[in-house]
Amino acid sequence: MHSSVSTVLTQDEWLPRAEAHARRAAGFSEPFVARRNARKKHPVEDFLFTYYTHKPAQLARWHPGAGVVLSGEAAAERLGWKNYRALTDAEREASGLTAGGTAVVLDAEGYLREREETLRFCPLILRGTAQRPGQFGCFGLHEWAMVYHSEKFGIRHEYLPLRLGAEGTDRVVEEHRIRCTHFDAFRFYTPDAAPRNEFQPTRETQRTLEQPGCLHANMDLYKWAYKLGPAVPGELLMDCFELAWRVREMDMQASPYDLSGWGYAPIAIETPAGKAEYVEKQRQFAAEAAVLRERLATAIEPLVAALP
Repeated sequence: MHSSVSTVLTQDEWLPRAEAHARRAAGFSEPFVARRNARKKHPVEDFLFTYYTHKPAQLARWHPGAGVVLSGEAAAERLGWKNYRALTDAEREASGLTAGGTAVVLDAEGYLREREETLRFCPLILRGTAQRPGQFGCFGLHEWAMVYHSEKFGIRHEYLPLRLGAEGTDRVVEEHRIRCTHFDAFRFYTPDAAPRNEFQPTRETQRTLEQPGCLHANMDLYKWAYKLGPAVPGELLMDCFELAWRVREMDMQASPYDLSGWGYAPIAIETPAGKAEYVEKQRQFAAEAAVLRERLATAIEPLVAALP
């Protein structure tokens, strides 16, 4: 079985896109690599490279997506990349390509074998999340729950001071309802904070609890994009990355940490004004994420349909 060819790009068409993608990625990854080499940390900007598993070199690689043929001499390099193959003679003829020269496309058959589990799971998360109502009353309290009773359990980011101190932070947790639906945030709660969460999410319930108002669920669009790998166009991957970058900034601004020394003004969610600011931005991100979520789901539909 081979993928159907939907588009043929000449080298003059696709190479500038690949180069623009590499520059776009480098704007984020190069400062991170420089800090890493200097053994320095950044509490906001390192996150997408340290929490997620996609490496800077991988981020820099542009992919056209499933069914898109790359032609020209520069495409020969892709034959050494995972999940690419040369077009068959029949495909070349059907695509109107002359004999000779390099033309490559996603190896759909190999991709389906390798990514079957991911391809089955991602639509459940993407479509399921999109269908649920968004919740906009969490106020980012997951970050506060991660340092609840910090004098007993310590602080996750030990080099960052707490804006309200340990006692003030604990008081915020105790005076609010905590309604986090995201397992990968909940799993970092301190033992004393976990019972305070109205939901008790697990990896197994992730597919039924994820909802579109959640900052972390929207950051995770980047994760699903890179896990789907070369089936996702590079521009879409970077759109998800950049959304996750901005969400991370807001997430930390609303956290209990004092980031003024790093140039970030706090979103004081313990106040009515801070809550209003948080919800307004949360809704904006949810609207952006809804578009990306649909683009991701649509990008993999032909491959999902081809699953056995």
